Amino acid sequence: MKLGIDVGRVLISPGNESRPDTSFIGGSLEDALATPAYDGMFEVVPELVSRFEGLAWIISKCGKRVQDKTLLWFERHQFFERTGIDRGNVRFCLKRPEKAVHCRELGITHFIDDRTDVLQAMIGIVPNLYLFGRQEGRVPAGMHHVETWQDVGRALLKGVGRGL
Repeated sequence: MKLGIDVGRVLISPGNESRPDTSFIGGSLEDALATPAYDGMFEVVPELVSRFEGLAWIISKCGKRVQDKTLLWFERHQFFERTGIDRGNVRFCLKRPEKAVHCRELGITHFIDDRTDVLQAMIGIVPNLYLFGRQEGRVPAGMHHVETWQDVGRALLKGVGRGL
């Protein structure tokens, strides 16, 4: 069992739910580094990493500039130390559907993302797909909706031992 997690609007909050993305896209470096983690993320992710026996990866779509900001955010917030995710378990890609390629290569069994198009590209590759955050309309078939990190904890921590 292996876990994959997106970054923007999943680990890192946009700070305002009505914003399309985090301040990593258009903001300054200081704005990006000051962006908060999602509420509960630093409590739930370490438990998940433990349950998945350290087999957890960050898989994010972004260009070089945002990749650099993301890595600096991880350092500023002591992300690796606080979550237990290995520093070498970070993958970036330039197009959203490429996340599925990484998942296939790594054998990811559970993935958390805020975008339905990303998760739809993983159907048939990743057996357990979790759509994070507030969503408009119906959640597509094959995806579990988890609005908060507390929901993620309830969905994954109770089910991981049973192979969910």
